Amino acid sequence: MKRLRYIVAMSLDGYIAGPKGEYDWIIPDPEVNFAELWAQFDTILMGRRTYDVARTRLGEKSFAHVKVVIASRTLKAAEHPNIIILPDISHTDVDSLRARANQDIWLMGGGDLFRTLLAMNEVDTIEVSVMPVLLGGGVKLLPEPAHRAALKLTGHKLYRSGIVTLTYESQVKRA
Repeated sequence: MKRLRYIVAMSLDGYIAGPKGEYDWIIPDPEVNFAELWAQFDTILMGRRTYDVARTRLGEKSFAHVKVVIASRTLKAAEHPNIIILPDISHTDVDSLRARANQDIWLMGGGDLFRTLLAMNEVDTIEVSVMPVLLGGGVKLLPEPAHRAALKLTGHKLYRSGIVTLTYESQVKRA
């Protein structure tokens, strides 16, 4: 079964975006092979706000090789014919995504969507790249209200830039 992997950059104090949604604090690191990372996925799942930022920052062509799925109650399918829009994400939706994917599914950004899928016990791994910065406020990795989730550390990597990537496996599986 294809895994749903939450991959995100986070400040040391637990934020995935600044107070105004900014991400300029995420430092590029030449050791990080983004082509290798992207090659692990054929499906990307994100919320609408993350999609808006990613589309602006990366451009539409960046998503040409992957199936893009957006959890949104505001986007209209007719206005976005090249993406799949899920107004209310369910276990059936996630099962369908897993069945259609040939590779793992990247849950990209978005604390609210992460919280929802974590509560549904649908997140298989959490891969956090901790940036050497304190933001003091912003968008939390796991917004409230959230439930406790047991995790097991399965990998880590330290980069010369000071970034630390931690990989955890969820210990709670959907019945």
